[in-house]
Amino acid sequence: MRSRALATEAVHAGRDDLAGLGLHAPPIDLSTTYPSYDSRGEAARIDAFAETGADPDGPPVYGRLGNPTVARFETALARLEGTDSAVAFASGMAALSAVLLVRASMGLRHVVAVRPLYGCSDHLLTAGLLGSEVTWTDPAGIADALRPDTGLVMVESPANPTLAEVDLRAVAHACGSVPLLADNTFATPVLQRPVEQGARLVLHSATKYLGGHGDVMAGVVACDEELAGRLRQIRFATGGVLHPLAGYLLLRGLSTLPVRVRAASATAAELAGRLAADPRVTRVHYPRIGGAMVAFEVAGDPHEVIAAVRLITPAVSLGSVDTLIQHPASISHRIVNEGDRRNAGVSESLLRMSVGLEDVEDLWADLDNALGGTRPDRGAGNRATSRNERAVAGRP
Repeated sequence: MRSRALATEAVHAGRDDLAGLGLHAPPIDLSTTYPSYDSRGEAARIDAFAETGADPDGPPVYGRLGNPTVARFETALARLEGTDSAVAFASGMAALSAVLLVRASMGLRHVVAVRPLYGCSDHLLTAGLLGSEVTWTDPAGIADALRPDTGLVMVESPANPTLAEVDLRAVAHACGSVPLLADNTFATPVLQRPVEQGARLVLHSATKYLGGHGDVMAGVVACDEELAGRLRQIRFATGGVLHPLAGYLLLRGLSTLPVRVRAASATAAELAGRLAADPRVTRVHYPRIGGAMVAFEVAGDPHEVIAAVRLITPAVSLGSVDTLIQHPASISHRIVNEGDRRNAGVSESLLRMSVGLEDVEDLWADLDNALGGTRPDRGAGNRATSRNERAVAGRP
């Protein structure tokens, strides 16, 4: 059968059976438990799950084992990422924790990771809260950092908050037999599918672009079925399950994901260009693959910019239909050691902006006002551009 385009999959994946059921909108199954008069059959399904972690055949058993509404979202996300399976969790951090617990259960507690990562991911690895040990390195040092007990290599590309990118194919090659986990939250499957470049696990904070409206918290890992089975067992044991309503909202969010990401990315690229030409901005970070995230460093006080925005919302998180801005050193990466933040490129002057679906001129007017309404003359602006070596990654 001819493969379907991403935009088509986003609308139809996870919903293929609805017409046969006489439904148009996916149902929300809120049950926590399910009646069964066949206790022998139920025991056999639980035994099979305990052995492989596969979704139990037949009717559902209990909400912590799985939920039909959540399963629809998992099916859809796996199709979009090009993996066998996907396993959803109550948050992105619950999803990452499950991956670390799976590898630790196999005696593989060592992780090789590349900074920057999302601040809480960095903290989870550095603090060893789940018994893991981390070696931080740059992409070129991954192969040398591997040990016999290395269970995972983790990268984020584009990275939070600097939007730094890594060559996923080269990193996957350096990993050898060790699974590569790529955090694809910023790019989404609209802009890249890490599995096609050699990653074995793809992590999303589904709270962000997959939900897309700032009203659902979730995480998901897309991977092969063997790893998915182990993740389901961890989810069952630890209880980090996704609520069915969140699963419904995420499935609905996926249907507009390509349209939202492409529209917001076009606006973000325009704003990145304007910021790069502005003498009040010393550096702009924007990924080569595009996207709706822009990071920029200001010549003045970044806290004054945060205080001055009116249309843009000063808030942590990202990926919503409205534009958000935050100061990573104060919020999303505050938990990371100051020296590690600085070495990863997270400066005190850096602001991270998640561009939404507003009109570009309205957004620019708000940014222009927040940066300070008085512009230097043209000559001063030219000198500042040369002196500060302003740059937009991926642009000539």
